[in-house]
Amino acid sequence: MGLRRHNMLTVLEDKTNEFSDRIALGIRTPLGWKEFSYKGIGLLSRKLASHLIMKVQVKKGERVAILSESKPEYGACVFASIMAGMTVVPLDIKLTKYELVSILSDCEPTVMLVSQTFVQMALELQKEIPSLKNIFVIDEPSYNLGLTSIYEFENIYECKWRHRSSKSTALIIYTSGTTGAPKGVEITFANMFTQLDDLEVALNAILPDRKVTVLSILPMNHLFELTVGFSTFLNFGFSVYYTQSLKPKDILSIMVEKKVDFMIVVPAFLKLLKTAIESELHNSSQFTQTVFKFMYNLAKFIPSYTIKKLMFKKIHDKFGGHFMGCISGGAPLDVAVGQFFERIGIKVYQGYGLSETSPVVSVNTNKRGDLASVGQPLQSYEAKTDPETGELLLKGPSVMKGYHNQPELTKEVIDENGWLHTGDIANITPDGHIYITGRIKNMIVLSGGKKVFPEEVESVIEKSDYIAEVCVLGTSRTFGSKDGTEEITAVIVPKDYLYEKYDGDTIESLVRNDIKSLSLQLTQYKRPTNIIIKKDPLPKTTTRKIKRKEVKELVNI
Repeated sequence: MGLRRHNMLTVLEDKTNEFSDRIALGIRTPLGWKEFSYKGIGLLSRKLASHLIMKVQVKKGERVAILSESKPEYGACVFASIMAGMTVVPLDIKLTKYELVSILSDCEPTVMLVSQTFVQMALELQKEIPSLKNIFVIDEPSYNLGLTSIYEFENIYECKWRHRSSKSTALIIYTSGTTGAPKGVEITFANMFTQLDDLEVALNAILPDRKVTVLSILPMNHLFELTVGFSTFLNFGFSVYYTQSLKPKDILSIMVEKKVDFMIVVPAFLKLLKTAIESELHNSSQFTQTVFKFMYNLAKFIPSYTIKKLMFKKIHDKFGGHFMGCISGGAPLDVAVGQFFERIGIKVYQGYGLSETSPVVSVNTNKRGDLASVGQPLQSYEAKTDPETGELLLKGPSVMKGYHNQPELTKEVIDENGWLHTGDIANITPDGHIYITGRIKNMIVLSGGKKVFPEEVESVIEKSDYIAEVCVLGTSRTFGSKDGTEEITAVIVPKDYLYEKYDGDTIESLVRNDIKSLSLQLTQYKRPTNIIIKKDPLPKTTTRKIKRKEVKELVNI
């Protein structure tokens, strides 16, 4: 496995010294740019760690919860907690108080580090969580409601850092706080080191140049962001910038100003960006549209990204002129969206992973002509599929320690031979490339026993120019001879521009007809028999995945 880094503390020390004055983390604030060098983030981390050890007197293995949007100080909180020998619990800022109480009751943190925005929530949570003794604000002091800011701690930087074994838990990542007991995925230091080693190999294939500027748009409580967008990128000496807005125009202005080279994204963001480019084209002159169309068709035959960048220079200038590509993960990539960016000269590397694998399993670095593949497994993994169900099984040193406080649930997903059952259906080609085709739990079973994966149906329907969002579900029939069996329902959100042009009935018939004609690409039993049209966006997670369960409740079926 090659854990050549000894321990996390030496890694932090080495990187702080190696990249000293280079910008590590930055964010745009109303007062301008706030930037920390590697040395600066190192100092803030040490100051906070010293306070936790000497003043708060935390013990090894105690838990610290972080409730904050992504910002440079978040990184210092993660590093400081590790130096102080604590286990980090990053919290999803979108959760309700009820969901957060459920999570905090499970992991019992003694310290909470909170941003100014969530101070009130933190104080309310403290009333309900007996273990929570200390709350500190991670922003610079302002009106902190009687709480101390980490910037106000004494300037003590030299403290004996607490080394922990590679088997001990570094992070607990909660994947769900809504149904029953929340699932806390325990990630060890060994899991993290394996990811750093594996991703170093993968990233060398993508970004051989070591001076790269990255724009981060995923929340830091998301393990994909923490492992790749934060730990791996800092391990490489990259500069990472955060944004407080996900509006394309705000993101593009940061990309221009900071000459952004690379991003970690979720597919929904790429879709948003593609729509923004298309609507701008839509509003431009007929001549511009014709030229774009001609170039776009021509680009299919041009392998050189340098030439494609010149052909679509106007779009690249909007991205700041330096943007070369992104890793897309967190949900399946719509191949048509990936092709659009590849065609205009932006590389899209589809990745795959889950929290239980710390989280990255594969990144498609060497076969991007086939965007549907999520690549070959990273070097430390073994991968196979269950011959009966087609479920993807994984084994390797990145597989989690288990679910916090839930040994039974852990046994359900990690079998006695150490294979993790992912819940994803996959095909693995003879050369080892993985194709994810669906989720076992989303599978729809029809009356004749035929099985349908909604993802497959969605990938066909979402090709429609009229559709902004689609969610395919199995819904129960409660009438007739097929009472109690499932039928295929497509819940559709049409694109906004349709409402500016047509009335509701026209939109409905346009959408229905388009779905019917696209569905001809599917075997008859896989075609939706029920189409529901909604005007409002569908409920989503922080990584922009549609929440199927909530959509099902929404359509009352």
